[in-house]
Amino acid sequence: MSDNKEYLQLLAAKEKKHIPCGFVCENNWPWLYPFQSFCVKKALEYGRFALFEDCGLGKTRQQLTWANEVVRHTGNPVIIFAPLAVIGQTIAEGAAIGINVTEYNPDYPVISGIYITNYEQIDNIKTDLFSGIVLDESSIIKSFDGVYKEKLINGFKNTAYKLCCTATPSPNDPTELGSHSEFLGILQHNVMLAMFFVHDSGDTGVWRIKGHGKKRFWAWVSSWAIMLSKPSDIGFSDDGYALPPLEYIEKLIITPKKENAKLFNDNTVSATTHNAELRLTKIQRMDEVVNIVKESKESFIIWVKQNEEGETLRKMFAASGIDEKEYFEVTGSDTPEFKKEILLGFSKSNFRILITKIKIAGMGLNYQNCRNMIFASPDFSFEGLYQAIRREWRFGQKLTVNAYIISTDTMENIVVSLREKQRKFTEMQHEMQIAMSEIFKTDHLPAREIRIEKTENWTGYLGDCIQCVDQLADKSIGFSMFSPPFPELYVYSSEPEDLGNCKDYDEFNKFFSFIPPKLLRVMQPGRNVAIHCMDTPIMKGKEGFIGLRDWSGMLVKQMTDAGFIYHCRVTIWKDPVTEMQRTKALGLLHKQVKKDSSMSRVGMPDYLLVFRAPGNNENPVVNQDTNPTLPNYIPVAKWQQIASPVWMDVNQTKTLNGRKARENDDEKHICPLQLETIERATMLWTNHGDTCLSMFGGIGSESYTWVKMGRKAISFELKTSYFNESIKNIRDAEMDLKTPKLIFSEQIQEPVDDNDNDLILY
Repeated sequence: MSDNKEYLQLLAAKEKKHIPCGFVCENNWPWLYPFQSFCVKKALEYGRFALFEDCGLGKTRQQLTWANEVVRHTGNPVIIFAPLAVIGQTIAEGAAIGINVTEYNPDYPVISGIYITNYEQIDNIKTDLFSGIVLDESSIIKSFDGVYKEKLINGFKNTAYKLCCTATPSPNDPTELGSHSEFLGILQHNVMLAMFFVHDSGDTGVWRIKGHGKKRFWAWVSSWAIMLSKPSDIGFSDDGYALPPLEYIEKLIITPKKENAKLFNDNTVSATTHNAELRLTKIQRMDEVVNIVKESKESFIIWVKQNEEGETLRKMFAASGIDEKEYFEVTGSDTPEFKKEILLGFSKSNFRILITKIKIAGMGLNYQNCRNMIFASPDFSFEGLYQAIRREWRFGQKLTVNAYIISTDTMENIVVSLREKQRKFTEMQHEMQIAMSEIFKTDHLPAREIRIEKTENWTGYLGDCIQCVDQLADKSIGFSMFSPPFPELYVYSSEPEDLGNCKDYDEFNKFFSFIPPKLLRVMQPGRNVAIHCMDTPIMKGKEGFIGLRDWSGMLVKQMTDAGFIYHCRVTIWKDPVTEMQRTKALGLLHKQVKKDSSMSRVGMPDYLLVFRAPGNNENPVVNQDTNPTLPNYIPVAKWQQIASPVWMDVNQTKTLNGRKARENDDEKHICPLQLETIERATMLWTNHGDTCLSMFGGIGSESYTWVKMGRKAISFELKTSYFNESIKNIRDAEMDLKTPKLIFSEQIQEPVDDNDNDLILY
C-alpha cells in the first residue's frame, strides 16, 4: 500500500484555510467578561480575525484591548477606522478602561499608541506606519465604491495584525463575507466565490452557497471569525445578557386610489419605482409619524430615507406645536462637527427627537437611553433595519423597545421581503454557531472508512477513490474508464475528498495528481484508461473575462507526467442549440452574431481522452468481424464508426436514470455518462472477462455496461445515495444477463431536463 500521509494532510489543509499567525497573550483584563477575554485572545492568536458579535456584547472594549496588546507586542501604533459619529464614543470608552485613544490628524506625527479616524480619511493615512488595523463596524466596507474598498484592502495589504468588528456580516448575502476575507488576507473574493458559491440560471449577479457547500463554507468562516448572538454560543454564561422584548408595530396606510382603471392600487414596488412611491406617499407617512410622536412624551429616533422627508417632518412638527428645541435633524451635508454634536447629544438625552438616515447613524452608536424608533420610509435593506433597531435593542437595555414600521398598501412586498431576510439571517447565525464547534482540527484527517459491496460480477467500494485504489492488487485492471467531477461545474457532496469541492483548478490539479500514479500501479501493461471530460467555461463574474479553460490539456499533462502514454482523443458531438438553451451562453446566442460575432463561438463537445500504460500487453484485445456469436464481435461498419475521431451519433439522453439518487442539496442534476460512449470504448479496448475499473462510479453507468457486456466491474464512489443506486443498477444488469436479449434494448431512458443546469452560466 502506498503512503497516503501527504494526501491526508492535504485534505486537512483543504478544510482548515486560515493558519494562526499572531501571538499568544496570557493577560487578563478586569474590564472584560470571560467570553470577551476569550474572543480577544483568539483574535490575537490568529493575528487576522473577525468578531461578528451582536450589539451590546462589548465589541468596542474588545477591539480596544486587542489594539492595546498589539501596540505592546510590536512597539508600533495601531489605527482604528470607525464611522464618524462613533469616534467620540470609542475615545470615551477607552478612557473608561484606561486605554488612551487619539484621533488621527495627518498634520501631527504618529507615535506609538492607538489612533482612530473615520473611513473617509483613508487617503490621508500613511498605512506603513501602523502594525495593526481595526475596522469598527466593518460591514461598512461593502458599501464603499470600488475605489475606496480597494484602497482599504491594498493600503493595508502588508499590515501584520488586522481585526474586523461588526454585528451583521452580510446577513442575507454571504458573498459579502468575501470583503472581510479579502481585507484580512485570507482568501480573495473571487476565489471564495469559485470555492463555495454558484449563481442560478438567468441571474449571473446573484450568488448563493452551493447546496453541498454550506457546511464547508461556515467551517471555513469559523476558522477566521467568531459569530455571537449571546455568550453561551461559545460556552459561557448568559448572565446579564438578556434582551428586553422587541415590539414591531406596523402602521399600514391605505393610500388614495390612483388614477387608473384598477379597483385597487398595486401592492408592490421595485428597486426602480421605490423612490417615486416614497415621494407619492410622503405626506401620509409623515403625518402618521407626527401622530405617533405627539401621543408620547418619550424620546424617539425617526429614520427617514430622503432629505425632503426630514424637511417635511420638521415643518409638520412646528405646525403641530412641538417645540423646535425638542427635535434635531442630521443630514449628509451637515459638517462633521455638527454631526458629532447632535448624534452624541441625543445619546446624552439633550433633546427628545432625532431625525436622520440609517446610513448616517445606523451603525455603532449606542442609544440605550431611547426605546422608541419609527421607520418612516419602508426600505428593502434588512441590514439597515437590523442595525438601526440594534441602536436601542441591545444588551443593557432595560425597557421594551418599540419599532414602528410605517408602510403603505402600495409597498406591502417590502415587509414580506424583510421577513424572509430575517429568516435567512437567523439561519446564517445557526450555521455559523454549529461550525464554531469545529474550529480546531487535527493536522491531518483520518483515512475514510471504506464499505465494500459485492455481487457476482461487481465489487463496489463506498469511499474516497484515492484511498480505495490502494485496496487493489498490482497490474490487476484491464481497462479503466471514468468521468471525474468537472471543476467549478459539478459539486456532488460536502466532503473534502470530493474533487468538485476544489476552490480552483490549481487545487483540483493538486488533488487529481494523486490518481495517475495509483492508476499506473494497478493497470496491466499496454492496457488503456479512458477519461471523459470537456473544456470548461471561464466566467466573467469570477475572472473578469469570458473564455474557455483547456481542462482536457491539463488532464493529458497529469497522466503523461505520471508515465502514461497519450493514446488518442475522441470528440463526442453535442448539439450547440441544446447547449445554448440550457446554458444561455453568450457565445452561442444568435443575437450575439448580430451584435458582435467576434464573441460568438462553436458548441462545446465532450472528449474521451485515452491513455495507455507503458509495457507490452500480455493479454491482447482480439475482436472478430465474421462471427456475431462471439463475445468480441465488431463488424467492419461498427469498427469504422468507433474509429472515427468524432462520434457524431451518440445519444445524449441514453443514460441510466439518476433522479432516484439525487438529494435535496444537489446543485446540479446527476450527469451519468452516455451508455453508448461506454459501450463503444468497452468494445474496442477490452476482452470478454476483463476486470474494468471506474474511479468515480456515480450511479454505476460504467459498471452497469461492463456487467451486461460480460466484463468484471470494480467501482469507487464517495456519495452514499449514488452508491446505493449503483447497487440497484448492477443487480438489474445481472438479472438481464439471465434473460438473453439485445444489449440496452429494454433500457428506458429519461429525457434531458432543460430546466437543470449542466454548466454555470457565463
